[in-house]
Amino acid sequence: MQRQGHKRNTKNLSMAKVTNSFVALLLISSLLIAPYLSISEAADNSVPILESIIRTQLKKVFDNDIGQAAGLLRLHFHDCFVQGCDGSVLLDGSASGPGEQQAPPNLGLRANAFEIINDLRNRIEKACGRVVSCSDIVALAARDSVYLSGGPDYGIPLGRRDGLTFATVNATLQNLPPPFANATTILSMLATKNFDPTDVVALSGGHTIGISHCTSFTTRLYPTQDPTMDKTFANNLKVICPTLNSTNTTVMDIRSPNKFDNKYYVDLMNRQGLFTSDQDLYTDSRTRGIVTSFAINETLFFEKFVVSMIKMGQLSVLTGNNGEIRANCSVRNADNKSYLASVAEELPVEEAWSDL
Repeated sequence: MQRQGHKRNTKNLSMAKVTNSFVALLLISSLLIAPYLSISEAADNSVPILESIIRTQLKKVFDNDIGQAAGLLRLHFHDCFVQGCDGSVLLDGSASGPGEQQAPPNLGLRANAFEIINDLRNRIEKACGRVVSCSDIVALAARDSVYLSGGPDYGIPLGRRDGLTFATVNATLQNLPPPFANATTILSMLATKNFDPTDVVALSGGHTIGISHCTSFTTRLYPTQDPTMDKTFANNLKVICPTLNSTNTTVMDIRSPNKFDNKYYVDLMNRQGLFTSDQDLYTDSRTRGIVTSFAINETLFFEKFVVSMIKMGQLSVLTGNNGEIRANCSVRNADNKSYLASVAEELPVEEAWSDL
């Protein structure tokens, strides 16, 4: 029975290039993080269909536009780095101030990514009931974005609850490393979240897919070219971004922009990293060796990326009675008039009035 179970799991996960040590590493990681997150009994019974709903729908989305995979992966990063993985980046602004989406680092987040998350939430509720949080959906969508783009498949703990507040613009700025940051700044910022240099380099590998606006890197081109940038690469970028304030976009990884692989690190070794925050990982002696090891060994990169992603997914999570499970990912339940109306209809008149 044990061997049959192992075969089924291997078939279902379809993890390319996974070694026995990788499997052991994931098992150890699961044991280490298990105490922090655990799904509710209701959600537990729905997990197989939950994951099937998300992966099946995202495959359809990516077959039409693989670029959406990078958007969903980035959404998970920007959610977790700012006040934890609580779905706060999904919230619209309110009378108390602009939401996280209006902060400069989040202005480039794909609008479709938010729409996809809400669509997945609706599909899941129809099949399973409202037992899965938006923050869990974001985490699962990011995992499937990696896998369906050619990266590793991996299990992630569930049970996050959705936050009731969003961070201020200043808090968002303070927690998301800018593209012009050097290695020292990035290492310092992420050290406050208990990420070591290997985590930093591994998570930066998410830039192996996706696009960037010119304004995120044109200061490396104008008025003078950054000497750490390959000249041919720089000249090609100048064609795409002819001025400092160009509004065009370009791919993050020139070798395989739509495939999740280790070519991003090969780019860095050839001085073809797009952002300062990318290229400086190879320039800086503290991280250069890690970049090189990932460029040489894709399996190693996948192993470390999975461990770091699971670690990131644990940042300041809300569980138990903290937070809520939103009926609409962009609105707190207390501000959702349609949700409150449905609750009122389900309650006896006296109870409905007393709660509202």
